[in-house]
Amino acid sequence: VPVFLFVAAPYIRRYVAGGRCKSTARLEGKVVIITGANTGIGKETARDLARRGKVIIACRDTAKAEAAASEIRAETGNQEVIVKKLDLADTKSIREFAERFLAEEKELHILINNAGVMLCPYSKTADGFEMQLGVNHLGHFLLTFLLLERLKQCAPARIVNVSSLAHHGGRIRFHDLQGEKCYNRGLAYCHSKLANVLFTRELARRLQGKFQRQAGCTKVTANALHPGSVYSDLVRHSFVMSWLWKIFSFFLKTPCEGAQTSIYCAVAEELESVTGQYFSDCQPAYVSPRGRDDETAKKLWSVSCELLGIQWD
Repeated sequence: VPVFLFVAAPYIRRYVAGGRCKSTARLEGKVVIITGANTGIGKETARDLARRGKVIIACRDTAKAEAAASEIRAETGNQEVIVKKLDLADTKSIREFAERFLAEEKELHILINNAGVMLCPYSKTADGFEMQLGVNHLGHFLLTFLLLERLKQCAPARIVNVSSLAHHGGRIRFHDLQGEKCYNRGLAYCHSKLANVLFTRELARRLQGKFQRQAGCTKVTANALHPGSVYSDLVRHSFVMSWLWKIFSFFLKTPCEGAQTSIYCAVAEELESVTGQYFSDCQPAYVSPRGRDDETAKKLWSVSCELLGIQWD
């Protein structure tokens, strides 16, 4: 058995690594925002895109973000790796980030909604939303709303939402969206990742509809993705998961491998007019029946607007 594992190890690793983004597309003159890019797949996405163009790292912990940005600048030679403070658990911070960004930057071509929390004990955001739904879905929903006009002005542009295979285990429980009646940290994560898929679907539908009605309208695409099972600190809230992640790390993607589909969705030339899709390993992937429910997607959009106090038609 040890001999077999020794021989098979490179093949196993190659299989685990999954697809790689082969695009060599440059992003000169283009601006990318990546949320949560101070660690994990977000940091590796920033590292790759910094070799192509200007990257804005949007994070809650600016000290960690500055350390990551400094490392990426030194490695890529790109000084246009900029840190801006963004706390997705606080709508005031999201609005301040958007206001500062729109005042300081005239361009935005790619928005990667990457940041996320996983398996949190029950807690609430500054606005009283359940933490996983609040950060993973509502925070990015509001951020996208606030930046969408700039994306349209700079189109062709792309919105990339990092979801998960976990969306298969989710359902949108409108009667208990905030988990106040019944909360399970694992299921709450699944629900929030399903919300990412449904948001992407409805956003793409609305943008496409407007393009069809308005001749010559600029194009903004929206796609979601599963990065794979990645060895990162995303599971830090669960002792059991952290322990399992360490034991089975050989069978998990590295953050660099996990970032490939995010990079692919952001830059691949063949996706220029592709929208409303879900990817894994740099190729289209199966979406759960709940993730394809247009009525639920429309209702979630409406409820999200209500919770955030915005009108998004």
